[in-house]
Amino acid sequence: MTDIGHTIDAANREAVRRIMSAEPVLVDVVPAAEVLPRLRERTILHAGPPIGWDRMCGPMRGAVMGIAVFEGWARDLAEAETMAAAGDFTFEPNHDHDCVGPMTGMTTRGQLLLVVENRTFGNRAYCAINEGLGKVMRFGGNDAEVLNRIRWLTTALGPALGTALREMGGIPLKPIIARGLGMGDEMHQRNVACSSLLLRLLVPALARTATNTQALAENLTFIAANDQFFLNVAMAMGKAMTDPARGIAGSSVVTAMCRNGTDFGIRVSGTGDRWFTAPVEMPVGMFFPGFTAADANPDMGDSAIVETIGLGGFAMGAAPAVVGFIGAGNASEAAVFTRAMGEITIAENPEWTIPAMDYRGVPTGIDIRLVVETGLMPTINTGVAHKLPGVGQVGAGVVKAPRACFDAALEAFAETMGVGIADHAAVSTAALGEAADGGP
Repeated sequence: MTDIGHTIDAANREAVRRIMSAEPVLVDVVPAAEVLPRLRERTILHAGPPIGWDRMCGPMRGAVMGIAVFEGWARDLAEAETMAAAGDFTFEPNHDHDCVGPMTGMTTRGQLLLVVENRTFGNRAYCAINEGLGKVMRFGGNDAEVLNRIRWLTTALGPALGTALREMGGIPLKPIIARGLGMGDEMHQRNVACSSLLLRLLVPALARTATNTQALAENLTFIAANDQFFLNVAMAMGKAMTDPARGIAGSSVVTAMCRNGTDFGIRVSGTGDRWFTAPVEMPVGMFFPGFTAADANPDMGDSAIVETIGLGGFAMGAAPAVVGFIGAGNASEAAVFTRAMGEITIAENPEWTIPAMDYRGVPTGIDIRLVVETGLMPTINTGVAHKLPGVGQVGAGVVKAPRACFDAALEAFAETMGVGIADHAAVSTAALGEAADGGP
């Protein structure tokens, strides 16, 4: 192996060590304005890499209009649309503010955010509370029902959760994930087990700290009826786990994957916070009654952070039930997805194992060299939004990350290593350190 190869492999071992040694704990629910000092008034954080109003897809625009009305910046959706088109709002990625958000990913100063603290490294990451099922802002919904639910999350459920979490001293999340994998969750499109496990831990503290039994009943009913409640927790956890792996010189490990409905973006440890983007792809999956693929918007959301830490599509072997739900094949084929993702990662997580695969650890540490060399693109489980603003979710599916962003990332990474390669598509692990010869 070349000296460069040894350097890369050592850097990748360190990146994966930081990811897997993380101790993420759900500690609080707080106002975004208190914990995001760079989040200014009339600034809207969104999912995916940077994008402006002119290139936003329909559901992203719908969510922007809705959140502007929620914040009181506009009297109605029509005025919000006019203001957005006139440049009255500033748009920035969640990832630039220690945040993540599902689908459209709206984050603004007036919202409450879940707080996950990585106690190994002392960093924190944030995500809004999951809105529940049906018509929701994360899928572009923006009517009165959607806005009233967000107001309720901000004034009722969110404060109650924060009080309970502080009273408990926080909830360690890695044990919940470990149990959830054994109960059929993959933590992206299936969170039934983890949502239930989290609720079981929360109930005593919610009851102890409640001052109104009717409000307590409403809070418990909402969480219990939402099989995806844990998703936003898992996303903040993923961000808290990957952020310490950013900026390691010589590491080709992916630290973020996300999409905004127009572009897919990745970040790589050795190239810092630089975005590498390509047109996002269309999910393939199952549609709710009355909808077809013609109604679907291309993929979006920061939720691919869970695949970045080895969950979601990478842990499909743990969740055969989800394969049919997203239209990815037969339940018996679930392990095929996990094995394939093992070809583009450099480690397995011994704390998160899949019983049906002889307790194999989930594939962890996506290596851009392996992605380009094998041609295997990361598999992401996802929801599907209607392409028009205001409609909401129309199905669920699976999508592949586009190759072009990995090609661009590898070219830039090669430059950081001082390797002059005219054709970056020809770069392989042989050229930049052969992982098979004693790599991580």
